[in-house]
Amino acid sequence: MYPPLSALRQAGDGQKVGTDLWLISMALFVVSSLLGGLNYISTILNMRTKGMSMTRLPLPIWAMFFTAVLGVLSAILYQHLFWFLGHPEVYIILLPAMGMVSEILSVNSRKPIFGYMAMLASLFAIAILAFLVWAHHMFVTGLNPFLGSVFVLLTLLIAVPSAIKVFNWLTTIWRGNIRFTPAALFAIGFVSLFISGGLTGIFLGNSTIDIHLHDTMFVVAHFHIVMGVASMFGMFAGVYHWFPKMFGRYLNNTLAYIHFWVTIAGAYLIFWPMHYQGLAGVPRRYLDKRGWVNFSQFGELDKMITIVSIVVFVVQLLFVFNFFYSIYKGRKVRTQNPWGANTLEWTTPINPGHGNWEGDIPEVHRWPYDYGKDGRE
Repeated sequence: MYPPLSALRQAGDGQKVGTDLWLISMALFVVSSLLGGLNYISTILNMRTKGMSMTRLPLPIWAMFFTAVLGVLSAILYQHLFWFLGHPEVYIILLPAMGMVSEILSVNSRKPIFGYMAMLASLFAIAILAFLVWAHHMFVTGLNPFLGSVFVLLTLLIAVPSAIKVFNWLTTIWRGNIRFTPAALFAIGFVSLFISGGLTGIFLGNSTIDIHLHDTMFVVAHFHIVMGVASMFGMFAGVYHWFPKMFGRYLNNTLAYIHFWVTIAGAYLIFWPMHYQGLAGVPRRYLDKRGWVNFSQFGELDKMITIVSIVVFVVQLLFVFNFFYSIYKGRKVRTQNPWGANTLEWTTPINPGHGNWEGDIPEVHRWPYDYGKDGRE
């Protein structure tokens, strides 16, 4: 996708065309990212309801705001080099999940989000640091040793706001009246995966250790647990939480619980063994390791990972079935606010008409996490 591999003279005609098509699609993606980001930023800054100050915004909205800023800056400033664009994209995927998880944990534990301003500051810090750590992908490229130490420091700094968020999530649900809905389980699963992936990220952020682990299965495991599985858990949590508001029906809980438990177990069974393989020096992108004496011992482990991957994939099809079946046949919602949330979308009717609210737009008087108090009129 980027030089030197994309500029090989030995590349065939079809491969050259493929590179051109990839660049065209990337250009379209950058344009759409820029326009979408500007849309989010202008909407959040200019179209808030009366009383909705910036400090009263729900955390999912803050997360989308920082995501939009990342998307706009990423497209404008950093598209000339792959990792300048690519690494902020990781956080563009993670930040909305963090916002949704914050909302869902607070709602389902019936407690105010712990440390709202600290959560907001950590979102801001992660959004800024996302642009400053790209070179930790390049420790083995002959990078200047001084620059390597600088990027080690910047990379490890992300652990600070990340740890703040984990602490605040855990403190939010601590001694709360937790309802283990499918949305809450997926949100808790996100926290678990984020902790697991974050701890392995400390290894990769250290240039000395990364020289050994670079381009091994350890990197595959770390990246997919954090960016892939954790962000998907945040998305699933959001779908299960807001589905009644979107469609006026509930998803099937039995299928939802099966979806969660199989997926969380499968995620760890797939990716934790890959950490072990990476520590043993097994390189990534190898289809069959039996040709190497040092790696042939991992053949059975690869079979287990493949079998579990197939099972997890089938369960995702179960989620797709549950989603579309519940749109038409799911149990109908009888109240406009089934989860007892305080954010404005739950003040609209079950089947909202044009403009969402039938009368005047509600006015905000408090932040959205004051459970026990009504935050709007």
